[in-house]
Order: sequence, then structure tokens, then C-alpha cells
Amino acid sequence: MKQQHAVVVLFALIIASSMTSLGSYRCTSQRVCYDMERALALTMQQQQSDVISQDTIRTFNSHLQIAELRGKATIAVDAQGQQFKAYAHCSEATIFSLSDQRPATILWVITGCWFMFVCYRHRQKIITQPLALNTVGKGYGGLFYSDTDNRFYATDGDMVQLTPMQHHLMEMFFQSPSHSLTKTEICDALWPKKPDANDTLYTLIRRLKPVIEQHSDLKIESDRSKAYRLVIR
Repeated sequence: MKQQHAVVVLFALIIASSMTSLGSYRCTSQRVCYDMERALALTMQQQQSDVISQDTIRTFNSHLQIAELRGKATIAVDAQGQQFKAYAHCSEATIFSLSDQRPATILWVITGCWFMFVCYRHRQKIITQPLALNTVGKGYGGLFYSDTDNRFYATDGDMVQLTPMQHHLMEMFFQSPSHSLTKTEICDALWPKKPDANDTLYTLIRRLKPVIEQHSDLKIESDRSKAYRLVIR
């Protein structure tokens, strides 16, 4: 997996964790508000008075169905208006503590593990990239061949994954001064015992083209079906 893809997954996990946590908080907030409003309405109906006293608080708490709210939910009075209004409320911290954050916690743990993985990959890339690019023997069109480990690398230091046959063919292209090879040269080198390897060569070239174009500025061109040439796009 490329580094940018890993970062995209990381941000997706962060968003999913945040949305899960926020969704649970909102559902709990609605449930808490409904319970407090119901308890307040029953309390004021039972009291039939505009005075908020200790008895009012005790009655209010007794009507709360969510036991965890008792002693944490409070009643406020709007003294600015002409009519008496009472409101019940509790802190955001209380609502958050009542919400089910277990799914979000699991996602956050996964996010943390993925973050450490991304950091590890990035650190390994920083360590290996200078080594890969400084030990290359040949470079052409954004593709580099390392003589030390016999591998191909892109400009960002990522190793280009090639099959043995693809790797052999790319070596031949890089060893050729003109980066051009005839079909006969390729078939004799890769399939010396095969009388007619044209179809096999066509399949190899067809599968190699997207790999090379993905990791470099190169492309493979056909010269009247008699030769293949590695050129810069």
C-alpha cells in the first residue's frame, strides 16, 4: 500500500471515530433532555408553585428516570421575562459520560494502531529512500535501477514490484543504449527454447505497460510490431 493511501485510510478512521462518538453523544443528549423536561413538568405540576426550593429539587430528582442524572441535573429559572420559566439542564461532561462510547473507543484504538503503522512506514521510507536512490546504477524517465540489490525504484524511493520475466525485460531495456529491443532479441533471451513466443511476448508487454506507466514517466512503444522501445512520455 502506498503511503498516501495509508494516510487516506487514517483520515477515514479519524472521521469515522469522531462521527461515531458524536452520534452517540447526540442520541444521549436527546434522551437526557427528554427525561429532564418530563421530570421538570411533573415536578412543577405537583408543586403548583413558582418557588424553587430543596423540596423542588428532591421531587425533580425523584421523577428522573435516568438514575445517573440524579444529583447532576439542575433547575434554572428565567427571571428576566415577565412570566416564570424554569429550565432543567446538565453539563456536556455528564451527557458524554452517559453516552455509549464503546464503539467509538474501539475505532479510536484501531485509528491509533493505524497511525503508528503509518508513522512506521514513513520512518522506514525516510531510511530506505536515500539508500535506494544513492545506490542506483542507471536512471531513465523517473525509473531507477539499483546495481546493489538488482531492483527498480521510482523517484519517491518505492520499489517497483515486477515479476521475474518483467524484471528481466526491464533490465534488457536499461542495458540497451537506445532502450530499444527487437522481438527476436527479447524472445531469444527470455524463451530460448520456444519456437514461437510472439503471443507470450505480447502478453508480457501488455501486463508490463501499466506497471511502468504507474511508477515512472516511461511508456513502451511498438515499432511496427518488430521492436519495442522504452520512451519518455
